[in-house]
Amino acid sequence: MKKTLYVISNEKIFKKKEFFFCDNLDMKTTPEGLNKEFKVKIIARKSEINRRQNINLENIRVFSNIFSYLYEVIKSSKDNDSKFLLISLTPYTFLASILLKFLGKKPFLYLRSNGYDEYKIILGSTGKFIYHLMFIIAVTITTLVSCRKHILMGKKGYVVSPSQLDQSWHENHIVPTTDKIKLIYVGRIKKEKGIFSLLNLIKNQPEINLTIVGASEEDAKVINQQNVNIIKIVEDKKKLIGLYDQNNILILPSYTEGYPMVILESLSRLRPVIVFKEIDHVINGRKGIFISNRNSHDLLEKINYIISNYRSIQDSMKSNKLPNNESFIKNMEEIMS
Repeated sequence: MKKTLYVISNEKIFKKKEFFFCDNLDMKTTPEGLNKEFKVKIIARKSEINRRQNINLENIRVFSNIFSYLYEVIKSSKDNDSKFLLISLTPYTFLASILLKFLGKKPFLYLRSNGYDEYKIILGSTGKFIYHLMFIIAVTITTLVSCRKHILMGKKGYVVSPSQLDQSWHENHIVPTTDKIKLIYVGRIKKEKGIFSLLNLIKNQPEINLTIVGASEEDAKVINQQNVNIIKIVEDKKKLIGLYDQNNILILPSYTEGYPMVILESLSRLRPVIVFKEIDHVINGRKGIFISNRNSHDLLEKINYIISNYRSIQDSMKSNKLPNNESFIKNMEEIMS
């Protein structure tokens, strides 16, 4: 008989009748993958806004306030043979970890990015201090799992290699045209993701066309540039692969990233990647990732270099060894078993 695994997340999930939707693809695929080994139950926050990714699980509970959310965590602790996976360190999951500690449980805490950097960008130095307090307490009452060693900050924990890739990402490659500069950004429209910085860098660069994948209707109203094409969140994998194929360079302008899976997606389609210096650690020895300073001159210089040397860069990218979703889920199962 399967053991129960409670996945406790800060993610906002939209409920429509008996169906549940989120925006973060990892919040969909990781619980779904783990459901093969465990009986997964999700505890998350309630969204009033429609989301795009349908989570194919039955046991999902969402809550509109922190009190009902934490009460559900307390109820879940009564399941003596269950396991607990907290996703990301936020005020919600931090309080959940403390409750579980008092109730005799030691959950796993899966850190997908560097919270120090994220909280600093959102709240300034105060945010960094808040995250530090949560972190130094959480590491003593949880078992850490992270996508990068440096995110553990020298603490003991497991390191995994998240991935959404399957075999279809490596098949039927299409040779792109390089007569035009066609950038693609796949991700959320948030300050810490650097997308507004990028829009400012290219606003006077008519030779650059940018496709943004993942914008909401509200985001589309805010972003109004002639050289920018807005596409809402794409649920269909074949369509997303097609969007990578239609463009020639992925750009990731984030100020902070832990383990951006869009880079794996782009490399699997043999599309070079540009990131800015703040996240140069994402290269991780892989071919086809280029670093730019955060200014228009250097960005255009890097783009032109890639376009001029496109075929040789693609040849070098074929040597990359990319993780897949199956191996990631198996690794997570082994850790929690």
